[in-house]
Amino acid sequence: MEDHRLLLVDDEQGLITMLKTVLEKEGFHWIDSALTGEAALQKAASQEYDLIVLDVMLPDMDGFELCRKIRTFSFAPILFLTAKTSDLDKLTGLGAGGDDYMTKPFNPLEVAARIKARFRREEVYQKPSTPKKQVLTFNKLTIDLNAASVTLSGQNIELTAKEFELLLFLAEHPNQIFTATQLYEKVWGMDSFGDDKTVTVYIMRLRKKLEIDSKHPKLLLNLRGIGYKLNAGGEK
Repeated sequence: MEDHRLLLVDDEQGLITMLKTVLEKEGFHWIDSALTGEAALQKAASQEYDLIVLDVMLPDMDGFELCRKIRTFSFAPILFLTAKTSDLDKLTGLGAGGDDYMTKPFNPLEVAARIKARFRREEVYQKPSTPKKQVLTFNKLTIDLNAASVTLSGQNIELTAKEFELLLFLAEHPNQIFTATQLYEKVWGMDSFGDDKTVTVYIMRLRKKLEIDSKHPKLLLNLRGIGYKLNAGGEK
């Protein structure tokens, strides 16, 4: 874990100190911090981080706005920590480019567990394994694993890393149904802790980019009360 670089952004110095202490005990030794949005933006622009923990309510800048600014130059995973608990706030955070969302008060060990799970999953992707089919095609949709690219009707589709991971998992299991909880555990790498809405948001984002009519999807199907699947027939 010592090679992973983290940025903790929160206006409460006590919270940062607590998180840093726990994370160091869990094996993270390169941890930076910022108390304001402007300071965080400067550090994120001048240093490459492997993950950013970001509070929403900062004294000088809305955390969602800060996330959008960071996303203009960085794809580092962003975990929101916030006292805002409404579904709208969670959807706003994920829509701004966040990868995960936890509400205060929280257990710092759970934060550490989510971060470690994220990096464990990256390590699994990087390890040699049984050769997989490198190009997956479903009618007009093509997923190239080597290039980590997605095309639809020959047009390149820009996806975030997590959108690509979710689409790839469903594409590797075509026509199989997964609950939101199962998808969260498989793609985000740990127990959902009731965060099924995170999956819902990412499915919605994928549909907007891949479906002709996102309100009447043909590719990413939702079986009400059961779960989601990728239709191997693809978008006609």
